[in-house]
Parts: sequence; C-alpha cells; structure tokens
Amino acid sequence: MDLTLKVWRQENRKAKGRFENYSLKNISPDSSFLEMLDVLNEQLVMGNQEPVAFDHDCREGICGMCSLFINGRAHGPDEAITTCQLHMRKFKDGDTIVIEPWRAGGFPVIKDLIVDRSAFDKILQAGGFISVNSGSARDGNNILIPKHKADESMDAAACVGCGACVATCKNSSAMLFLASKVSHLALLPQGRPEAVRRAKAMVAKMDELGFGSCTNTGACEVECPKGISVAHIARLNREFLIANLKP
Repeated sequence: MDLTLKVWRQENRKAKGRFENYSLKNISPDSSFLEMLDVLNEQLVMGNQEPVAFDHDCREGICGMCSLFINGRAHGPDEAITTCQLHMRKFKDGDTIVIEPWRAGGFPVIKDLIVDRSAFDKILQAGGFISVNSGSARDGNNILIPKHKADESMDAAACVGCGACVATCKNSSAMLFLASKVSHLALLPQGRPEAVRRAKAMVAKMDELGFGSCTNTGACEVECPKGISVAHIARLNREFLIANLKP
C-alpha cells in the first residue's frame, strides 16, 4: 500500500503546531497502525529528520497509551479497539490519513502526538480507591456478591484510561472515565464505606482540571475501546446526588 500521511507536529505545549505531509510506500495491509508509524520514523531517521513522537507501550490493547485521532475518529476506523489494534487493511491503497493528538483542554500536548493525561491520575488520586487493612487473603466466598453485580463491576473496571471518551465528547467531558471508576467500586460492598467521599471528591477534581460537562450524546460509549456503557454515568449521578444529601 502507498499512503500519504498528514501528521500533527508540535515541539511542545507552548509551540504552534502544524500538519506535515509524508509519503510511505509498500506498507503491508497486515501491519498494525503503530508498525506503520515505526516505518515512518525509520524513514525520517534515515533522512536525518526528527521522528514523530507518539505514545505506546503494551501494543496489545491493554494499557491505553496509544491514543490517536485518526481521520477524525478516536483510535481510527474500527470498532472497540485501541490504536495498536488497528490494522492497515482498514485503509485503501492511495489513502490520505490524518493523524492528530487528543484535542481537549485537560490533555495538553507534550510533543507531536503525545498528550499529558496525568489529569486522569489526579482524578483517581482524589478517590478512586478503597482503604482496607492489609493482611492475609480472605476466602473467595467470604463476602457474597451477586453475579450480576460482580459482572457489571468488572465491565466498568475494564476502562484502560485511554481518554477516547474525552477526545470524542464535544464538551471534552471525562464523565465516562470517572463513572467507570466510581461505578466498579460502588457495585461492590468493599467500596461502600467511602462512597460519599469518593463521588464528591472525584467530581470536584474533574471540574477543577477543566473537563466539560456531560450532555448525554453517547459519543463516548461509541468510541470507548472497551465498550463501557453510559449507564455507568447514570450510576455516578445517583452516587453524587446521594453524597450531597448526606452530611
């Protein structure tokens, strides 16, 4: 496959960014999108040019690091995948591919296609945890949890924190990310003692960091690589309402 890439280049968060065009030839349709970017960078290095900076780690759809906006869509033209799971067979020979970083105030650009997603860490630090005494492991059935509750909690916990929900939302809302973290704890008895503090503290931190509000368009669910449902946002809203009614 022969391709033209329009890649966003930006030296740092204060510099003015721009698109630069690159041509690639003989790209295998079976290669992954990140492997294609590796080929581009090898070509740039051989030509004594600065390689394109982009995030990646596991390349197995687990870590969520490889977050890119591809042809106007988070993670590119496929369903329920991260960018590292996108293959070049989803494109056609001669295509022009536009590659951008996440566009959100809460995710400032570090360089080129890399954004600072530490805001998610700060939201988690505000309350996305439980405080328990350490010790030996308890028996597996010591705390009985209905299967449907356990399944729903695990579905919420599947969030990899990639930020596609924020990048896709017209308001740059982090509600789906926050809801998944609150919901998976709210559904389990271990998460109930700190539920009031958790909901209030995490929502407050999200607002402080400049993320927008949710207007229920559902775009976040559509582009979430783990298919996390907006139903968890409804649970977050209930948790937050209850927390504000309690002293």
